[in-house]
Amino acid sequence: MSVSKNFSLAPGKRVLFLTKDPDLIRRQLTGDLDLTLDDVSVSDLLDNVNTDAMTPAWVCFDWDPAEIAKNAYAGLIVDRKRLVPTEALRKGNFEVIVSGYRKGTGSSRETAVQAEKWSGIRMAVAASFAPIHARNNINQGVLMGDYAMLRRLQRGESIELSELTADKDPITKLLIENGGLFKFAASMKRGEVNLPPLKTACRPMTMAEKILARHAVGSADGAADEVFVQPGDALLIKVDAGYSHEFTTAQVHAFLAEEFGPDYQVQNPRNFAVFEDHLIYADGVAAMAPYSAKIETLRRMQREFQAHTGVLDFSAKDGISPGICHQVAREKLIGPGEIVNATDSHTCMGGASNALAWGCGSTEYAGLIQSGFTFVRVPESIRFELYGCLAAGVTAKDLILELLATFAKEQMTLDRVMEFGGPGLSTLSIDERATLTNMATECSAFTGITECDELTLDWLVKRRPGADRAKLRQAAVQPDPGAVYVGGIHRIDLAAIVPMVATPGDPDRGIPSDPTNGARVKELAATPIQIAYGGSCTAGKDDDMDYYAEVCREADHAGRRVAPSVEFFLQFGSIDVQEGARRKGYLDLFARVGVKVIHPGCGACIGCGPGVSTAGEQVTVSAINRNFKGRSGPGKLWLASPLTVAASAFTGRIVAFTPGMFREPTAAIR
Repeated sequence: MSVSKNFSLAPGKRVLFLTKDPDLIRRQLTGDLDLTLDDVSVSDLLDNVNTDAMTPAWVCFDWDPAEIAKNAYAGLIVDRKRLVPTEALRKGNFEVIVSGYRKGTGSSRETAVQAEKWSGIRMAVAASFAPIHARNNINQGVLMGDYAMLRRLQRGESIELSELTADKDPITKLLIENGGLFKFAASMKRGEVNLPPLKTACRPMTMAEKILARHAVGSADGAADEVFVQPGDALLIKVDAGYSHEFTTAQVHAFLAEEFGPDYQVQNPRNFAVFEDHLIYADGVAAMAPYSAKIETLRRMQREFQAHTGVLDFSAKDGISPGICHQVAREKLIGPGEIVNATDSHTCMGGASNALAWGCGSTEYAGLIQSGFTFVRVPESIRFELYGCLAAGVTAKDLILELLATFAKEQMTLDRVMEFGGPGLSTLSIDERATLTNMATECSAFTGITECDELTLDWLVKRRPGADRAKLRQAAVQPDPGAVYVGGIHRIDLAAIVPMVATPGDPDRGIPSDPTNGARVKELAATPIQIAYGGSCTAGKDDDMDYYAEVCREADHAGRRVAPSVEFFLQFGSIDVQEGARRKGYLDLFARVGVKVIHPGCGACIGCGPGVSTAGEQVTVSAINRNFKGRSGPGKLWLASPLTVAASAFTGRIVAFTPGMFREPTAAIR
């Protein structure tokens, strides 16, 4: 059954403009004001409306979409109060919601779309949408329009569905016309849908295009060398591996049971996994204590899902998680040339293993784990050619913050694959490459991927006893000479990268933090910090521990300890990382200088573990990937590299690390 052939505002229904002026939002919610584009310009609209603002972590503890919708936009905080009260979106009789650029950045949580849909929103209008959020809208049957369409709707006109699908690929068009993913799947099962044939002629391809071509269903009986794709092609593809965690598995389980019955099955269960990592320490955070019963329900439903399906089980043992899903997946599951989907936006971290890995919503994941296939529109690519090597005291985190501030902020990476290569790539370890691909999602990219070399194979073989190096090498992909990069090929001089920080509010607010920028350094030095946090999937890897230890060792030799006003937390990305740190003697070193060590898992990054702020005036410097307002507590959070985080912990203020800095008198450290 298809949806209506046109869209118009129903009688009495309204349009909500998310403006930069919070008072205008309040007045719309109370019914005192209705706006049009004659009253509001695009520059007045909120940009980067992230999924944490739409559904903060605590809202996601309700897996039922109807319950989630009651707290739509609970993360929009002004003067420490919710801007959108409980059920205000639903009670306002809104059918259309309007914002600026990059709607739905951040986490892949499909709850953000569900909160709008179950509040009565049928169309979202924005200047641009983050890719995962856009797919979640399509899968849930929420339409996406532009400002010209909005003007017509507010004049009382109808928008033909054909207009909303005019620029879409054939499969996306079918998804929209059928009203979402599950309805499309039902039509396909009934034989009412014919997939478009693959028609792209022989052409040189990027790494992402080559992997997608290999995995295309109907690709000449698997003869991958005869299949070619290009940006915009619509494909049904085979998925090699995937995973979910306790924040998302409950919805996957419920959706599958609702759609296919209580006896539903999944394809290739040993290629998929569940992780208990995101909420492992939530019970110990005061702000999360009221939700302990809901968190336990999520854990229980994940256990039921795992027992029902037989997928790989990475549950906690004796209260200790085996690690963050993205880190453990790259250690144990992901290989070169594979396609990996998981219910988390940082799935793209797997791109450091030369895989094409990206996050998806619960509906999409439920569909692919049941069938073994998923739908994709071949994305454009943007290539970063790395040259030279990073200077001492500079890390891959500084590089990605620079790319965020220059390329992502200008939307050059939006919905594109960020491909990393060039001779400078060989100077970066696999863990450092994982930092780059991990934060591709902060760039609102489709995903990130790095070229495969012998270092890649060394890293994989070391962690997988019995792995066949020759097969791994054969599975890897390299870009073809002459491959087309719609986003361009950009030469990056690694030696020119300096230590960076991102100011509170968004990862793309990067600024230099090194002594060559004196005015800015003085500004940073004027703000004392109370929390330093090193961990998360971005910064809880083996090499990150080496960075923290480098600073701690130098401070220890100089007789320094963590500043009295600072709590310095370090959290391991996995059990393997923790054991590696133990073997290197880091645990004793960390204890000696005053670091508070935390067992593996997610935590402070999503406000669910030690290291979260508890008051608005607190300042945190953190090596995590996102610093959205309220994501890691109510305080102000600066993003930085592991070296900067550690150096700042000992000085009590944000400062870039330079070798030998702790041999100088305290007053001389800038």
